[in-house]
Amino acid sequence: MADSNSASFKDRMAAAAGKFAGSRFVRAIMDAGYSVISFSIIGAIFLILTILPQAFPIPGFAAFYANTLGRFTNLFQVVYNSTMGILALVFAGTFAYSYTNIYRQEEKLDLVPMNALLMFLMAFFITVPELVWKNGSIQFVTILTKAKMVAGGYEASTGGITRIASVGIFTGLVVAWLTVQIYRYTVKHNWRIKMPASVPAGVSNSFSALIPGFCVAVVVAVIELILVTMGTDIFQVLYIPFSFISNIADTWWGFLIIIFLIHFLWWFGIHGATIMSSFYTPIVLANMAANVKGATHFFAGDPMNAFVIIGGSGATLGMAIWLAFGSRSAQLKEIGKVELVPAIFNINEPILFGLPIVYNINLLVPFICAPLASGIVGYLAVTSHLVPKIIVQQPWPTPVGLSGFIATANWQGAVLSIVCAIVAFLVWFPFIKHYDNVLLKQEKVDAAKN
Repeated sequence: MADSNSASFKDRMAAAAGKFAGSRFVRAIMDAGYSVISFSIIGAIFLILTILPQAFPIPGFAAFYANTLGRFTNLFQVVYNSTMGILALVFAGTFAYSYTNIYRQEEKLDLVPMNALLMFLMAFFITVPELVWKNGSIQFVTILTKAKMVAGGYEASTGGITRIASVGIFTGLVVAWLTVQIYRYTVKHNWRIKMPASVPAGVSNSFSALIPGFCVAVVVAVIELILVTMGTDIFQVLYIPFSFISNIADTWWGFLIIIFLIHFLWWFGIHGATIMSSFYTPIVLANMAANVKGATHFFAGDPMNAFVIIGGSGATLGMAIWLAFGSRSAQLKEIGKVELVPAIFNINEPILFGLPIVYNINLLVPFICAPLASGIVGYLAVTSHLVPKIIVQQPWPTPVGLSGFIATANWQGAVLSIVCAIVAFLVWFPFIKHYDNVLLKQEKVDAAKN
């Protein structure tokens, strides 16, 4: 009966998590996260060019840099601002496009993803200016001080318009979701202008978006009007809950909870990293941009692949190397040989399903505790300022050492990455060694029977 109840719980857990991971919203979020990677890498390259003297504190290098590449730092900064400075537009815009495309394919609706993207941009920019209700009318905020510059309602800095950068990711996401739902509703109820078949597709699409676009503009404008008359706006309203979530994720215990949930779900065969990253991706992107401007968030960029799950979920790089060269059972040695190269690039499905780790009670403890241990080491090293904060989002397959260097733009980050991998392996070793002995004995028994 206990086994039956356990199996039933596993099935319900897997079904619920699988349903969530496969939801349209989560899939669109993941597409948005992928779209930002290329922009963040481009921005990171030019950011590194501006901080080379800090990344390489070699005697004489600062003077050499100042007389060479240092002459172009303002231009490098412009390129960086043109990538990370429009983060909300890229992230939420891609979400709107992907979300619409998913509805178009799965509900067989006559939706045009590009129209949804353009309607989102219109709706989002309705919310960008800072407005106030004053003397019985809506007025633009104008503040010109050393600390803040808002002209005609638009807050700006050397990084560009503030609200279209990382600070606007959450608002952009909500506006994108609302835009797609309004667009979908109007199309399902046939609220649009239909053109004859002889009209070119471009012209037909522009007219078909007229009524949905008008509805989006009216709804967003009315929401903004209500909030402004109440003394706030959509950015300020959304800042409260999302800043609260961000603050929790940035604590040591919040960070460890995220790591635990990723691996707890994975043990059931559910891609925990995909599910959890759909929640925290906007947070780490916003925190990374804030770090560049002087903030000190640990949970920024991609701390997971830099310092926590090195080798893949479970932090299995060291374990994969040991399987290939140190294990004695034929089963583990073969799996180690297959996994060795993928593990270098943080891919470990061969271990997860081939060892296996999924549903294997013998390996549950190290699978969860190894990344928790490496996460604690990474968190303490960065928050105690032994290692610089994360200012770059490295590509997730970046190998150990190089990932930490890119993330922090400092050699200390590379050392920390390697130390975290070693710490994780030390947790794994007694468990995988015992499991290897068990399998070796079983193989000997099986060989004797044959």
